[in-house]
Amino acid sequence: MGMAADIEGKLNARLSPARLAVVDESARHVGHAGARPEGESHFRVEVVSAAFTNKSRIERQRMVHAILAEELSSGIHALALRTLTPDEDAAA
Repeated sequence: MGMAADIEGKLNARLSPARLAVVDESARHVGHAGARPEGESHFRVEVVSAAFTNKSRIERQRMVHAILAEELSSGIHALALRTLTPDEDAAA
């Protein structure tokens, strides 16, 4: 199983998202610091979850970082996050 699948699995299990998108952007960072030849080092994640209700943007990102702590310490170099509640997503 690859890193993107690991990210999806953990976020699905812990946040029960209404919507989840995990995009591997590693190819855009070839030659940059932290890029690995095999990829799966730079990700963009958008997650919509009721678990974010009444949480600040920082609290939401800390939640995601805690869930992905193992991946962040063992291979992810960059993680861009967009974290929304279902109401925020519907209004966007």
